[in-house]
Amino acid sequence: MERLTVVLDASACCAMGRCAATAPEIFDQDPETGIAVLLDATPPPELHESARLCAELCPCEAITVTEG
Repeated sequence: MERLTVVLDASACCAMGRCAATAPEIFDQDPETGIAVLLDATPPPELHESARLCAELCPCEAITVTEG
């Protein structure tokens, strides 16, 4: 089974909320600051494409996805 790991650099997050809107199973947002919160660093295979999309859509490049 392919393993995918998601890393969030919260210090780089600009609180746009695209990740939480795209993959609420993987990301949330702090209600006070809007900064992204990583809920699942190793999502199941059915969420891998969503994780990749979040990394691609992040305007601040705060999300990194590694596979393998």
